[in-house]
Amino acid sequence: MNKNGVVIVGACQAGFQVACSLRSGGYAEPITLLGAEPYAPYQRPPLSKAFLKDASEVSSLSFRQAAFYTEQRIEFVGASLVSDIDLTQRVASTRSGKRYHFDQLVLATGARPRKLSIPGGDLDAVITLRSLGDAIALHGRLAEAVHIVIIGGGFIGLEVAATAALLGRHVTILEERGRLMGRAVAPDISEFFLQAHRNKGVAVHLNTSATSIEDVEGRVTGVCTGDGRRIPADLVVVGIGVEPRRELAVAAGLATNGGIIVDDCGRTSVDGVYAAGDNASHPHPFGVADMSVIESVQNAVDQAKSVAGAILGQSIAHGAVPWFWSDQGETKLQIAGLSAAGDDVILRGTPEDGRFSALHFRDRRLVAVDSVNSPADHMA
Repeated sequence: MNKNGVVIVGACQAGFQVACSLRSGGYAEPITLLGAEPYAPYQRPPLSKAFLKDASEVSSLSFRQAAFYTEQRIEFVGASLVSDIDLTQRVASTRSGKRYHFDQLVLATGARPRKLSIPGGDLDAVITLRSLGDAIALHGRLAEAVHIVIIGGGFIGLEVAATAALLGRHVTILEERGRLMGRAVAPDISEFFLQAHRNKGVAVHLNTSATSIEDVEGRVTGVCTGDGRRIPADLVVVGIGVEPRRELAVAAGLATNGGIIVDDCGRTSVDGVYAAGDNASHPHPFGVADMSVIESVQNAVDQAKSVAGAILGQSIAHGAVPWFWSDQGETKLQIAGLSAAGDDVILRGTPEDGRFSALHFRDRRLVAVDSVNSPADHMA
């Protein structure tokens, strides 16, 4: 019989969902949810969109009110950064010295933004966006900034660019690859969004890398590029991807690759230890040969439900079609499946109409769909 119950390290989407699914599934033992941030579990997608325009309703981001955790007997402990896991004693220790004993452990530590490794990359006005704290800081900076340089043409960078342009700022995007969102979408989708952002007044430079960030007495003044240009800036937003937080797993001796290796029910290489969310590397049945970390809300939720099922003694294999979305101004991009598995692309509709989809096939089998302002295609 469990005495210590489940300790969940990480109060993100996945960690929150594990706790909720355990209780709804009839789990009666203690559940402790440890979050490194001081905030109760909250939604992250609005941080790069609506929240940057209006940060007045921070509380609206929360998944649940405080009473929910009391009613569900979920002990949420904020500002609790776990620094060590002892799998022999079954104890998770925080940096402040508190110790939490567990029978089962769930690692939902998520991912951290990649940092710039160039001169000036650590200046105060060089900001990444991942957490609520980041978003609050960026919102404050946006109110004063005039020239904004965004390094990285992925989802986060483009969403921030769309919001900043809407606020009337001068925005420049630097993308070191040959097209926007190059790892995630078909070339026609990239080209459509390139033109959409340029039409809104955003300067987009492809095949361009930042080599240094200039400052005067610590105040950002410009970004220098590999082709010799200097772009004025008083705010720099970095969106060059993320890295799974796997240090605790590595130190504890769990099997890892790019993330924490799990099976299709979220089990790690150690009995009674699970992982879910942006830190979990799992097998995927949709045409991807290697194990992969998939960064999306849907994936975090589905993995968390599989983990809860495994703890409850059920086998709920994670195998749902992954899906993603990105709101960039008035344009919505929705993705179903993993386009990296495809080797042929067919367009449904035309970019000129502003509503179309790119259908990815492999051996005549549909493996992914990128949809622009076409929700019906996405749902199908």
